[in-house]
Amino acid sequence: MELRALTVLDSLQPQLTGFLQTVCAGFMPLEQEAAAFIEIAPGIAINQLTDAALKTTTCRPGMQIVERAYGMLELHDRDKGQVEAAIDAIVGRMGVGRSDRMKPRIVSSQIITGIQGEQSQLINRMRHGDMIVREQTLYILEVYPAAYAAIAANEAEKAAPIHLLELITFGAFGRLWLGGWEAEIKAAAEAAEAALAKIDGRDPK
Repeated sequence: MELRALTVLDSLQPQLTGFLQTVCAGFMPLEQEAAAFIEIAPGIAINQLTDAALKTTTCRPGMQIVERAYGMLELHDRDKGQVEAAIDAIVGRMGVGRSDRMKPRIVSSQIITGIQGEQSQLINRMRHGDMIVREQTLYILEVYPAAYAAIAANEAEKAAPIHLLELITFGAFGRLWLGGWEAEIKAAAEAAEAALAKIDGRDPK
């Protein structure tokens, strides 16, 4: 098994929490809970790691995505110590260390100011989160491995009152869409990208 991504969110922010409640197939997280996002390869092995975490902690799984290439697991708990213990159980089962994760690589980062109503309509029809309106600013982030998009979203929301439009934390690349006014989006983008830059690990392939 290969540990691709591993990140802990110390306190789930309100919009990210609501977004996860909308898309998760498992147990819904609550605001201010701690959460972990883990991505491994091959995907089918994520079942073993979920088993290890749940048998040793009180964490609840919100998402378990099983693809052929990659698997992603989201766990959360009111007690951050339980989340950290779940990670210990997972890396122990894998026989790796936390430092064996890949560090994130930003594939693309775009800020589009003053979007037109026709474009806001397109975005609003595909999002699972909040909405964006004409003349607001759109931020799109693409990151590799995918699971790191979660901490980018959480830290962005801490930094500014933005709208979380869409978030993808599994698959080939992670993606984040944020909407808001220009100054707020710039602050959120800086926070998201700074959080990713702080994560250490091996160089991604």
